[in-house]
Amino acid sequence: MLWVKSFHIVFVASWFAGLFYLPRIFVNLAMVPAGSDAERARLLLMAQKLMRFTHILMIPAVVLGVWLWAGYGIGRGPGNGWMHAKLAVVALVLGYHHACTIMLKRFIAGENRRGHVWYRWFNEAPVIMLVVVVCLVVVKPF
Repeated sequence: MLWVKSFHIVFVASWFAGLFYLPRIFVNLAMVPAGSDAERARLLLMAQKLMRFTHILMIPAVVLGVWLWAGYGIGRGPGNGWMHAKLAVVALVLGYHHACTIMLKRFIAGENRRGHVWYRWFNEAPVIMLVVVVCLVVVKPF
């Protein structure tokens, strides 16, 4: 199970790297001046490639996490409330990932309605979620 745990950590870290950087590209896209078609196209290409890669990294992260959960039996019984909280945060991360997918589609279609400041704040969410998950897993507060 240590191999599974090791690869789970690697894929989660890699997945989060994509979730950290993709909204940063959104910030830049929201700041592209009208008529800068080459810059917009370059940023969209970067975002699309990163999103594709992030999708690929998410799958083994989740599969290995489920494998660990099933293998260790964590979350069943008293003293495992931290796991329920962690799974709730994981659901939020999956929702955030999905929201990024929708936002990228809107940028591609030219339908973005938000400014760069909004995306700067949106970019902070995965950092907060990662800190919460790590603290729950390491400290196991409840």
